[in-house]
Amino acid sequence: MTDTSPSYLRRLGTWDAAAIVIGGVIGGGIFRSASTVAERTSSGWELLLLWAIGGALTLAGVLCYAELGARRPQAGGIYIYLREAFGQLPAFLFGWTMALINYPGSVAAVATTFADYFCAAVGLPVLWVKPVAAAAITFIVGVNFFGIRAGSRMLNVFTVLKLAAIAMLVATALVLARGHLGMALAPDPAHQARPWDFLGALLPVLFTYGGFHYLNDLAGEVREPQRTLPRALGLGLAAVVLCYLLVNFAYVAGLGHAGLAASRAPAADLMQRLFGDAGARVMAIGIACSTFGYCSIAIAGGARVLQTMGADGMFFRAVGRIDAQSRAPQVALAVLGGWAIVLVLSGSFGQLLNYTTVGEWLFHAFGIATLFWYRRRFAAEPAPYRVPFYPVLPFLFVLTVLGVIAATTIDSPGDAGMSLLLVVLGVPVYLVWRAWQRRGTA
Repeated sequence: MTDTSPSYLRRLGTWDAAAIVIGGVIGGGIFRSASTVAERTSSGWELLLLWAIGGALTLAGVLCYAELGARRPQAGGIYIYLREAFGQLPAFLFGWTMALINYPGSVAAVATTFADYFCAAVGLPVLWVKPVAAAAITFIVGVNFFGIRAGSRMLNVFTVLKLAAIAMLVATALVLARGHLGMALAPDPAHQARPWDFLGALLPVLFTYGGFHYLNDLAGEVREPQRTLPRALGLGLAAVVLCYLLVNFAYVAGLGHAGLAASRAPAADLMQRLFGDAGARVMAIGIACSTFGYCSIAIAGGARVLQTMGADGMFFRAVGRIDAQSRAPQVALAVLGGWAIVLVLSGSFGQLLNYTTVGEWLFHAFGIATLFWYRRRFAAEPAPYRVPFYPVLPFLFVLTVLGVIAATTIDSPGDAGMSLLLVVLGVPVYLVWRAWQRRGTA
């Protein structure tokens, strides 16, 4: 029997796809995590080197995702690769951990960050933060109900605003650094980092580069995916690396290495030094735009994973439906957005994110590892794009991610243990779900 159910339409071009990469990576992290990296380094040059190394390592993963996306240009991303390479259980565990816990948790966290900065910029009291965050999620879900083009247009606007905020930061730093740039980049005699601090500083750098996988979740809606996906992933991440280097250069140039290490809000502190409270308010608007754009991508990408799980029978069938007119997974969008709003209002997302960080990076490692399976299983099949320096790049990425997981486990054994426990708890859920399905079809 022919399947006549609606499917996704390929409406995203190269710029739309690159904007998803930029918006999915650049959220709120770069406006906070630079201080943590500065605390663990001893000079501005060392700080910039770390961000360059993190960008190079992430690029290795992006090139691997480019081949995976070109081989399987379908909605669902890692879920699809794990299902084909390793079977339904690993794919379900990914969906269980990411689509049901991590994605809505990260949306709740970043939406709350958006609301914090938005309320500060317009002068609303703290009491308004949760309602504004919930309203932002509702608005994003509503726009995405009309399809990927509507969501993409909104994202493109916020990506431009995000890049404008970064350009403003860099310009402000160059004005503040007149005549003493060399001093700002020189080693800080009051802060001598230990050799292992350098490795520890790589953790927040890599976490800030996370989010590049969202485009693969939306691969089923990319035009000419075999050509567009590799190009958009490469262009998008190149833009991200450039932005991160420029932003960190701006922080060091404007605040100095010691000032950056001591700052808890370096972007706002930098703007305030030159423009006072008005500058800090403008930067708050820029950060709000950046975090809002990230939420849009996380909701759109996460909903596609949920929809693919529903269509596979790994979640409720209704969630697997695609609207015939808009070609959007409206039920999946409503489920993900509604759960994220519950997390916002309950304030329980912070610990959830801590508990899923290790699991997220573990699935990144397994996702890239499927490339070895595809290369062996389909050795005779012509590939539209092949990652260069295979198998060095995928092996390097997997090894680096496992190193990050090990370092995180040593640094935070409680959170790492809970993260792995959440993944393992998905096994009995999967078994119960499959048993319930078999009973329902008997």
